[in-house]
Amino acid sequence: MAIIGAGPVGATLAAALAAADIPCAVVDSAPLPPMEMPAFDGRCYAVAVGSRGVLERAGVWDALPDAPCPIETIRVQDGEPGQPASPLSLTFNAAESGHDAFGWMVEARALRVGLNARLPHLPALSVFAPARAEVLGRGPEGVDIALDNGTRIRARLLVGAEGRRSPVRGLAGIRTTGLDYRQVGMVGAFAHENPHGNCALEQFLPNGPFAQLPLAAAPAGAPFAHASSFVWSDKTAIASRMLALDDDAFSRELARRLGDALGRVRVIGRRWSYPLSAMHAERYTDTRLALAGDAAHGIHPIAGQGLNLGFQDVDALARLIEEAVTNGQDPGGPELLRAYQAERRPAAMLMLGATHGIERLFGNRNPALRAARRLGIAAVDRIGPLKRAFARQAMGG
Repeated sequence: MAIIGAGPVGATLAAALAAADIPCAVVDSAPLPPMEMPAFDGRCYAVAVGSRGVLERAGVWDALPDAPCPIETIRVQDGEPGQPASPLSLTFNAAESGHDAFGWMVEARALRVGLNARLPHLPALSVFAPARAEVLGRGPEGVDIALDNGTRIRARLLVGAEGRRSPVRGLAGIRTTGLDYRQVGMVGAFAHENPHGNCALEQFLPNGPFAQLPLAAAPAGAPFAHASSFVWSDKTAIASRMLALDDDAFSRELARRLGDALGRVRVIGRRWSYPLSAMHAERYTDTRLALAGDAAHGIHPIAGQGLNLGFQDVDALARLIEEAVTNGQDPGGPELLRAYQAERRPAAMLMLGATHGIERLFGNRNPALRAARRLGIAAVDRIGPLKRAFARQAMGG
């Protein structure tokens, strides 16, 4: 197997296959980040229960340098910046679903360190980074790849996992459809005075959602002992103004959206931003080719499921390949590729449609819609089967 892209999805797939003693190579145009942990930068992932299982089977979870913070409670509210949230809220407790947590907050640097610690200990895996790959051919018998260091790779399957601008996808002529939300996502972390109690907040605001996600501890030198990550979506013009603020002013804007529960707050680390859009590939496969992660799909961060969708791709593809190898079948043949697309593309489309619908429903000030959605939030909180269904989705199930 040859995997192009050594980000979280590509590297996890490589680790999962190699852990099953399936020979594979992973190639990335950039060097892997250094093993030593860089300074805290605020970027984090919400890893759902199902995704943790993927990382455990790949041997990556136990290689994480620090214990991730569990998300035991999720509170959903509708509101306005600087005003009290609607009392008609929705609270999910993981214990009610028979789990210890909905997921875990993992720092981006910690996941990279865990992956880097795992990859060298897999005899079936070859890592080429930095290296540039040229696909010389894909045919009935396999894939022929040349690296710029002179290495030639012959594989039964090529996996494109190098992000939304996937060159592999482009070379295969696979088209995409997209939607520009005309929003910017702002990501970072902040220290706060009061403990978060392992509770996450999803606050629906008129210009986009705002999420607070609990972290295990504040980094050394932070002004308060507790810390959380934020994912803040807003109109492009407003986001530009927010990003231009100094730390004091930006912290005050965070406080206007958080309310008083966490006490005083102070932004820490770097602020990151990116334009928000949805993207979906018209198909996930081609001859001897499969797409995974952001190369196949991209969704609004409103549900925090983007990376988890990628890990679900890893789970499906690794399982199908392992079954094919065990049964003496072609691990890159048409039958496997049909099964992969049939399993993953509808699931990703469903999540894309759900996140788009939620963004459209909650991202406005229409009084009638606002009243209806607040009643809807309260109704879900009181309808057990529906509430449990939402909880299963939050867990990646």
